[in-house]
This record gives sequence, structure tokens and C-alpha cells, in this order.
Amino acid sequence: MSQVRGYSGLQIALHWGIVILLLGSFLTHEAMKSAWWGIHNGQDNFGTKAALHVWIGVAVFALAVIRVAVRLTRGAPDLPEGGQPVLDMIAKLTHLGLYALILLMPVAGMVAWFGGVDAAGEAHEVMWAALWVLAGLHVVGAFYHQFALKDGLMERMKRPG
Repeated sequence: MSQVRGYSGLQIALHWGIVILLLGSFLTHEAMKSAWWGIHNGQDNFGTKAALHVWIGVAVFALAVIRVAVRLTRGAPDLPEGGQPVLDMIAKLTHLGLYALILLMPVAGMVAWFGGVDAAGEAHEVMWAALWVLAGLHVVGAFYHQFALKDGLMERMKRPG
């Protein structure tokens, strides 16, 4: 694989598309939680927001599969030179965790919802919390590069390279 200087337009679109879908998932999370507990209590709490949450999860999974395939075939740019080894390792682990979660969290949600597996629902909840922690760390890292290091790292997610 040749040296990649930036992310492709497809990679950028997939990144921001998943971000938007995850925000939609966040906004419909409580409705889905209500629907899930309703099933366990003999109530029908499944409404439009819960259905939207399910379909957002399916879409996140589909886009994540495409994103991983593109990343494996095209690659990704290296971190800027002159970084700090510990912070670079944190960045790599954060990205790995985010990729794992955008793949595994929807799967756990689908197994819980369509398969009625309580343990998958619990795993989905734990992954939900982990996703927001890692996403927050990802954003803090991006802002650190943009405003403290001023190394232009965020430009890679704005313009195809």
C-alpha cells in the first residue's frame, strides 16, 4: 500500500455520516430504552423514535462495514511527525476502540432487539457508554491538535487528500 497523504472523500463522508447517525441514536436512546423495558413489562412502548433508533443502528453498522473495508484497502494517513509516543498510542487505541464499537454496538443492539437476548442488551448499554467516552476523547484529541499543536490534523477530515 502506498503512503496515504489524506483521507478520501468517501472516508470523510463515512466519518461524518456515522457522526450524524450517532447523534440521532443519542436523541432516540431514551425511547428505545422505554420500548425495551416495555417488552419486559408487557407494555407496548415501541413508537416512531424507537423504530428510528433501530434503523439508525442498522445504518451505522452498514456504514461501519464500508468504512472498515475502505480503510483496509486504501489505508489512512500517519499521525503528524514529532508527536509524543504516549499520546500517539492513545490516539491509535482510541481509533481502534471507536471502530470496534461502531461495529459491535449495533450488532449487540440487533441481537438484543430482534433476538430478545438480555445479555446483548446489557452489552449494548455498556458499549453505549464506552462509545461516548472514546468519542469525547477523540474530539479532545482533535481540538488539541488544532488549537495547541496547530499541526493541521483536522484538515484531513475536511478535505480529501
